[in-house]
Amino acid sequence: MTNEVLQNWQFIFIFVALSPIFPAAPVILNRLLGPQKPNAIKQQTYECGIETVGDTWIQFKVQYYIYALIFVVFDIEAVFLFPIAAAWGLLGLFAVFEVALFIIILAVGLYYAWNRGALEWF
Repeated sequence: MTNEVLQNWQFIFIFVALSPIFPAAPVILNRLLGPQKPNAIKQQTYECGIETVGDTWIQFKVQYYIYALIFVVFDIEAVFLFPIAAAWGLLGLFAVFEVALFIIILAVGLYYAWNRGALEWF
């Protein structure tokens, strides 16, 4: 590697070397400087302000996981479509076809999930 290449990449190397410090420092400082006064109430499981009744390790329906995945897919769709909508006047014909293909692929996935009964609550 030439000296010029190393100069161009030196900031990335420094960033990669120092990046573990940023998430670790608050955790370590909290352990060292924070108050350590555990008691029975602080050790209890907290679930939205409601006292836990029974075993906290219960099985959820897999369908809730499917709902979450479908939500993520359409959330990502929105993330991709908003910038496209903002730049719609600047896009060429090829980009319009790409956007249409993207929406068609997602619509086919929604149709498949709907026909399989994945979106039925009960």
